Amino acid sequence: MTSPELSRTAALAASQPAATGGGLPERTAVQPAARSPRGIQATATGSSVDAPCSPSDSGKPTTAEGATVWTFLSNHAHVLMVLAADPELRLRDIAERVRITERAVQKIVSELEAAGVLSRERDGRRNRYEVHHNRPLRHPVESHRTVADLIRMVHGE
Repeated sequence: MTSPELSRTAALAASQPAATGGGLPERTAVQPAARSPRGIQATATGSSVDAPCSPSDSGKPTTAEGATVWTFLSNHAHVLMVLAADPELRLRDIAERVRITERAVQKIVSELEAAGVLSRERDGRRNRYEVHHNRPLRHPVESHRTVADLIRMVHGE
C-alpha cells in the first residue's frame, strides 16, 4: 500500500461512525503494513513501528496487536544453530529458516567468521561451513560457556 493509499485508508477509517458510540472507529482488523524505503513499516493509522502488523508481511511471529514476538536467542545464534545442523546449506536456505534476509545472513556469517566461530571452505560453487565448537561465547555473562554448550542446549546433542 502506498502512502496516498495509506492516508486515504486512515481518513476513511476515521470518518466511519463508531459502533461503540465513543467517537473513534472500532478496530476489528489490522490493515496491512506499508514499507518505507528504510524498511520501517507504518500501519493504517499512520504510526511508525519496526515490526510488521501481520504475520504474512515478514514471516515473523506477531501478537494480535501486531507487536513482534521476541526470542531469547539472536539471529547470530539462529544462523549458527542452522549451520551446526547442516554445514552445507546455501545462504538462501539459511535465510528462509531463520526468517531474515539473505543479505543479513551474509553479514552474520562474515561476523561469525571474523570472530573465529565459523570458517568457510569453498567446495566448487558451494560453501561448506565448519563451526568451531571450542570457542567461548562472547558476552561476559556467558563467556564461561562455549559454542558447543550452546549447540548442545539448543539441539540436545
